[in-house]
Amino acid sequence: MTGRTIRVDTLARVEGEGSLYIKMAGERVSDVKLRIYEPPRFFEAFLRGRHFSEAPDITSRICGICPIAYQMSAIHAIERALGISIDPAVRLLRRLFYCGEWIESHALHVYMLHAPDFLGYPDVIAMAGEHRSVVEQALRLKKIGNRIVQVLGGREIHPISAAVGGFYKTPTKYQLRELVEDLEWALQASLEAVQWTAGLEFPIFEQDYEFVALRHPDEYPFNEGRLVSSRGLDIDAAAYEDHFLELHVKHSNALHSVIRGRGSYLVGPLARFNLNFDKLPQVAQEAATKANLNVPVKNPFRSIVVRAVELVFACAEALRIIREYVPPAAPRVEAPNRAGVGHAITEAPRGILYHRYALDQQGLIVTAKIVPPTSQNQRRIEDDLRDYAARLVAWPLEEATWKCEQAIRNYDPCISCATHFLKLEIERSDPGNG
Repeated sequence: MTGRTIRVDTLARVEGEGSLYIKMAGERVSDVKLRIYEPPRFFEAFLRGRHFSEAPDITSRICGICPIAYQMSAIHAIERALGISIDPAVRLLRRLFYCGEWIESHALHVYMLHAPDFLGYPDVIAMAGEHRSVVEQALRLKKIGNRIVQVLGGREIHPISAAVGGFYKTPTKYQLRELVEDLEWALQASLEAVQWTAGLEFPIFEQDYEFVALRHPDEYPFNEGRLVSSRGLDIDAAAYEDHFLELHVKHSNALHSVIRGRGSYLVGPLARFNLNFDKLPQVAQEAATKANLNVPVKNPFRSIVVRAVELVFACAEALRIIREYVPPAAPRVEAPNRAGVGHAITEAPRGILYHRYALDQQGLIVTAKIVPPTSQNQRRIEDDLRDYAARLVAWPLEEATWKCEQAIRNYDPCISCATHFLKLEIERSDPGNG
């Protein structure tokens, strides 16, 4: 075999639009391109000149699956710029808000976007023909996650209640207790999901990743913590841009993020799990152990099992918060206009999400920077494909193509989240000089 090309013009079962190109020369992979051809939507430019109070609603439109991650990163960064602190009860509600997003997002990915790959189906519709109860369980889990988001955020998609300083409206204890019965069912369903996914067949494929995730001294990370890595990184969010760099590549409308001097890295469930296993509640740790997930997990195909473990965590954490909840004295604290710069990182379902805002004295946004999880993983996805595709040289082209698509879906990429592109410089000649 002298060479061949794997080409996927439109990737299925990912959010957004992208394509894959792999060129093989004999047994060597000579070129890999994950092309993000969906246009960047320039949200950072939309934010300039807006009052900081508008940022949560604007940024939530970046992603329909994980709007809360964008809201929370924006809110935390702006609160740091303003130097304000929130009520502990509001902090708990924000964790519950995140639980809802993780439940609906992880359920969507585990069952509907990724499981069909392992079971040999083109999509979840075909899968439902022989696994109806599994798909019905997935739909109910997702609905429970959406319900949490609705109760806290006012609606399921692009919620509107989150605000700098807290929430515009907080729920009553009764409203949250109405969620308990469904969440108790969801916890058991998530435990079943761990065992079900652990029984899938995984390719033998391990990589030497630098895992990057938040780390909090007391809890599995959502909104707060220091940014750490498996190779010694340990920084505050304010130091993010000192250690991470975004690069433009010709074949993609989304930037590639690297660690300065070290290259690609991995964010998302595998990174969180490997760096924070000790912070998972006992029920999630026991589920992972029963599924033979031993830290560190380096096989990206087993990320589907890790996501199921995080489903267990999110359900257990939601129940804990609801049982401890005492409504705050006020939904939010005052957020006065002032100049400042704030940085924040939170854990979106797909990995760390970085926001930076500079505000002027009137509270208007002067500059904004947003680095989504998928752009941080994009270089790593290509590195994985380069190694993985080399093992598929002898496979029929159709099967090799399928396997490469599956490898991309390990990451649950959200291609639509490209928020910026390259700096645009236009050089104009003087018409009078021809």
